[in-house]
Amino acid sequence: MAAERGAGQQQSQEMMEVDRRVESEESGDEEGKKQSSGMVAELSAHSLKDGEERGEEDPEGTRPKGQELPVDMETINLDRNAEDVDLNHYRIGKIQGFEVLKKVKTLCLRQNLIKCIENLEELQSLRELDLYDNQIKKIENLEGLTELEILDISFNLLRNIEGIDKLTRLKKLFLVNNKINKIENVSSLHQLQMLELGSNRIRGNRLTKIEGLQSLVNLRELYLSHNGIEVIEGLDNNNKLTMLDIASNRIKKIENVSHLTELQEFWMNDNLLDCWSDLDELKGAKSLETVYLERNPLQKDPQYRRKIMLALPTVRQIDATFVRF
Repeated sequence: MAAERGAGQQQSQEMMEVDRRVESEESGDEEGKKQSSGMVAELSAHSLKDGEERGEEDPEGTRPKGQELPVDMETINLDRNAEDVDLNHYRIGKIQGFEVLKKVKTLCLRQNLIKCIENLEELQSLRELDLYDNQIKKIENLEGLTELEILDISFNLLRNIEGIDKLTRLKKLFLVNNKINKIENVSSLHQLQMLELGSNRIRGNRLTKIEGLQSLVNLRELYLSHNGIEVIEGLDNNNKLTMLDIASNRIKKIENVSHLTELQEFWMNDNLLDCWSDLDELKGAKSLETVYLERNPLQKDPQYRRKIMLALPTVRQIDATFVRF
């Protein structure tokens, strides 16, 4: 009934560290567990220290203090038969040498030093690619990954949504905390069910308009919090939405959502809502269980919770508190 914010909904960097990969190790010897959990890469003790040792040898003082040096990819041993490869925080500076992974389905390259998406065209079996928290400026060289279903390039330096039009099997797209200021080039992603674009406001760049979603008729979860959106619009064809997060924007009115009858969660806290009659827009959502409206002008009303309960009788959670009957 009550839902928690998922990946991307807690917008500070400290709260955004949500790893969707939970390893399961039920039985077997150490080698079996290693393979089953996808821990298929080994970094030698020598290579772990490599960057630090070289970092001490900087006689000209050209390297910024605290800057990590990329690891030598030759020190990483990959299991050719692995389906799940996790190289989280390995100081990888360049994507290379992965063509040996003929069976890989999940590739996690979180928290590395990668600047360019490249050399992945031979990974035809890849279903999930995680490039969260790197230094990538452009989405490119992904057209060959036609089986890809989940793509995460959150916490990078992206300015545009591009280079994904061939990924027609994509179901989940995470682009949290980049420099994107426009929703575009997603019209071919007809199977997309989750789109996460929260907190795209670095250096004043932020989303200001909900647009470009007309063809995403299978979209079920849309996260647009912490941007500069002023009007709820552009959702006419997104009838299957069950989760809509537009928290922390500049929205004054709930409108253009009465057709979203499958909504289960509606997050609009930290906006400028001041009219109780706006809740009528949500009455058609008979499965609506969770609403977040705190830190709107409405909350100053002493009858705040009671009025929400009367307007939306199916709701079981208001903000972070369950409804008592």
